[in-house]
Amino acid sequence: MAVLPIKDRRYLTHRGITFEEIDEPQKAVVLKGFELPPDRFDAANANILILLPASYPDCSPDMFYALPWLRLAGSNNYPRAADASLGFQGQNWQRWSRHNDAWRPGIDGIWTMVKRLETALEVAA
Repeated sequence: MAVLPIKDRRYLTHRGITFEEIDEPQKAVVLKGFELPPDRFDAANANILILLPASYPDCSPDMFYALPWLRLAGSNNYPRAADASLGFQGQNWQRWSRHNDAWRPGIDGIWTMVKRLETALEVAA
């Protein structure tokens, strides 16, 4: 079942991002094998879970979640505010507590979340 607006699906497809839309227990999208910044983490890619609020896309998704859990290369530490978990569909996801107060209804979409998570992954410390 499609949970994303067609514009979001087109964006992800155009970017070459493999994704899965989930409708239970909550609407969500999983970005499959999302490529991570080189040499930043202990993995080259991860699945990224984005939970969608009931009123998406008028309201912003809040945080994102990674599987496998990511540690910073070199130090083996978790990134700042990324050491809590979320159980979702039988898996224990790493919560990245990154919030957005600047969502623009009618303008923003999944592309905004992808840019936010790319920035968070790039500057993780």
